Amino acid sequence: MTRTAKKITSYSIKALIIAVAYWFIYRSVSNKGELGQFRVLISKLDHNHVVYTLGAVVVLMLVNWVLEAMKWKYLTRELQPTTLWRSVEAIFCGLTWAIFTPNRLGEYGGRVLFLPPHKRVYGVFVMGVGQFGQGTITNTLGVTALLWFLYNYLHLNPWMLALITILGAAWMLFQLICYFNIKWLAGWLGHISFLKKYSRFFQIVGRYKKDHLIKVMLFCLARFSVFSFQYYLVIHLLLPALPAFPVMMMVFNNFFVQSALPTLDIIDVGLRGMTASTFFGYITGEKLAVIAAVSSIWLTNLIIPAILGSVFVLKINFFDRNS
Repeated sequence: MTRTAKKITSYSIKALIIAVAYWFIYRSVSNKGELGQFRVLISKLDHNHVVYTLGAVVVLMLVNWVLEAMKWKYLTRELQPTTLWRSVEAIFCGLTWAIFTPNRLGEYGGRVLFLPPHKRVYGVFVMGVGQFGQGTITNTLGVTALLWFLYNYLHLNPWMLALITILGAAWMLFQLICYFNIKWLAGWLGHISFLKKYSRFFQIVGRYKKDHLIKVMLFCLARFSVFSFQYYLVIHLLLPALPAFPVMMMVFNNFFVQSALPTLDIIDVGLRGMTASTFFGYITGEKLAVIAAVSSIWLTNLIIPAILGSVFVLKINFFDRNS
């Protein structure tokens, strides 16, 4: 392929990605459902309180993704030392791809394209380490919150509760052991017959020692705390009478269930709101407020980054610069 053909192909792909992303964004913001409910609810509240709260939510969104960029910078130092700004570009570009791909798979592609071509597949595996850490935090706190929920609201048979508690504790312990022994896990996966051809990629995962993994998990925990606080702020804005602890437990439950749902993020905002309302229905009858709150935060964390990321899509290098 000639240099001119590569440029035309590259620009065409970038234009297509941006067009598809903006189409999904338009579909979400033009939907009068959850966002319309949210606008109606906040119109009845003190204007300054609303502005300060929503401003804080947007700032926390930026903090959340900067933390993810710091984590990505730390992870990729095994592959390609980079600057924090370059990591920010990669993160937001990945979020533009994520908005229209199932289970955010496009986030992998958008992010690793900021690495040199010969290191991009390695980058997918490195990103997997970060995702594993985030999933471990979500599942550990989610299972803890789910057990609290079962004990306080479902009133199951004591033997059933005991069994679920043992299984939940075993699952948390198993995931923590796997995460902090990821070198062993990567080595085992690399010896499976149909995965042997990927063994060189698993080796990069094995480079992360326990002290590295602890630092990665601290980034993950910081991110989890930030977006949990986002949910608390908006729910407290709409439902100020709800106690903080039950609200946070229900938020953790919501994250845990959402992480298991195979979804297309921007289309399934309503589904995520309904999931939250199921849990919050045990502590409040204001289900519409819960759905509106959860949906508005989810869209804030998706739409603004996707719009910002569309600028960085233009900086993607699909082909080797030297070719």
